[in-house]
Amino acid sequence: MNEPAGVWNYVRGFENMSLCDWPGRTTCIIFLGGCNLHCPTCHNADLAWDMQSLPVIDQNRIKAYLRDRAGWLDGVTVTGGEPTMVPGVGELLFEIRKSGLPVKMDTNGMRPEVVKDLLQYKLVDTFAVDVKGPYAKYPALTGHAVSEIAAKANLERIFEMAKAKPEAFYFRTTRVPGLTDADIETAQSYLPLEYELKIQKYVPPRRTQQHAQPDNEKRRAVGDVVN
Repeated sequence: MNEPAGVWNYVRGFENMSLCDWPGRTTCIIFLGGCNLHCPTCHNADLAWDMQSLPVIDQNRIKAYLRDRAGWLDGVTVTGGEPTMVPGVGELLFEIRKSGLPVKMDTNGMRPEVVKDLLQYKLVDTFAVDVKGPYAKYPALTGHAVSEIAAKANLERIFEMAKAKPEAFYFRTTRVPGLTDADIETAQSYLPLEYELKIQKYVPPRRTQQHAQPDNEKRRAVGDVVN
């Protein structure tokens, strides 16, 4: 069988049902490979940095599931990796839209231009945005993939969108090792006033140390993720 082309080549995981991924909703989850960060605490290292090690999920299986089970679900979560990095992700979202189900996308917020486009074209209903911590700690928290200046600029654009469309966003932080209570308070202070940061428990990843390699060239294991 030929390798699927385009966005479906990035679909490397699928969960039929989750009761906890989108608060208050029963969803299925579509996992997309590739990421623009290299967080040492990443829980989905293979998916983020070595998606070729995981099998492609048959697109017909997902389409059939959405067609047949839409009545049992309250939505679809698209996660990663980092979904906003995937070329042609709008095609996948449009396919999900045919099911009539709302869509939540998980994102690190570092590609605000993509978030803006997906909102504008009504392909995503809700974005769950990870605020890693204080801007000053972003280099350490992301494996030196993002500078303090870039993190601030990108997230401030996200926060402006959230002010204009508050129902379309919520924000969360995982309490990873090294984050203090003061760091959490600082991250909370970045958010628009009407938002409260959701704190997630940290679950240590099960992987080898080579996955925590901060070198920029070694971070490109997933291939040409960005066109």
